[in-house]
Amino acid sequence: MRILVTGSASHLARVLIPRLLDDRNVDEIIGVDWQDSGLFLSRYTEVLLDVRSPQLVRLMTGVDAVVHLAFVVMQGDLGSNRRDRALIRDINVHGSQNVFTLAAQSGVRHFVQLSSAAVYALPTHFKRAAESHPRAALPGFAYAEDKVAVESWLDSFEKDQPQLRVVRLRPHMILGPRAQPFLRALLRYPFYPALPDPQPVVQCVHEQDVAEAVCLALFGDARGAFNLACADSASLRTMQRHAHWLPLPLPRPLVEVLARAGWKWFGAGTDPAWLDTLGHSLAVDSTRARHELGWKPKHDSWRSVLDAR
Repeated sequence: MRILVTGSASHLARVLIPRLLDDRNVDEIIGVDWQDSGLFLSRYTEVLLDVRSPQLVRLMTGVDAVVHLAFVVMQGDLGSNRRDRALIRDINVHGSQNVFTLAAQSGVRHFVQLSSAAVYALPTHFKRAAESHPRAALPGFAYAEDKVAVESWLDSFEKDQPQLRVVRLRPHMILGPRAQPFLRALLRYPFYPALPDPQPVVQCVHEQDVAEAVCLALFGDARGAFNLACADSASLRTMQRHAHWLPLPLPRPLVEVLARAGWKWFGAGTDPAWLDTLGHSLAVDSTRARHELGWKPKHDSWRSVLDAR
């Protein structure tokens, strides 16, 4: 199998690509990104290219499957353009549309789209969201808005081309040695935003288990959306208390001021709207992935995920 992986310099791709190359079903991987991944592996070729480029079609010849990871997350690596919302949306949404459209025109029939649990409407009361849960981004949360937009476009794309097999993976918070720097820092620093009780809960999933889910999606016959998360959930406060002996609560307004200042002036941290999600519980039901994909996460509790970092 020849596989094209977009976003090949991303955090997850650096876990996924070596894992794919260990599989005897994989003959070659073509990586596409506008940055060098630093990966030098047998049967792996990297092309520096913007996913919005029409030249992408040249790489599709003989490709059996596409794994689409390319997405600007948080401020990405856009330098002075990190606050250019129109540019970020163009890369995320129109870039995704370009990848899928050109691949389908070139005869590719298998697609894996890395989506996110962030596409789900935040529930008004705690429950685990199944794949049928309504999609709606928290207003102002750019990452979620673009993930929802891509999935909405995919709805029509799949209906128009039923011969395609598209798998949408919706992982919760991905942690691990190569996870997003902000997420690693969130659990490394010995403080957390003080929130009123009852504490909102979240889930996480280890990067290796996400990579394994991509492999199962590629080499199986499943299609549709699949949630990915460990079996249990916990509050951020509980996770911090597991990681640190005595983490300190900080007033939420102070955390928001620091986050917005870092984001605005230094491009550090995360999209400030992400902090708004901390006030809501969001957990997902991963039963479908376990039954239909055969997904068996190695790290199936939040403690196991944190301890494996």
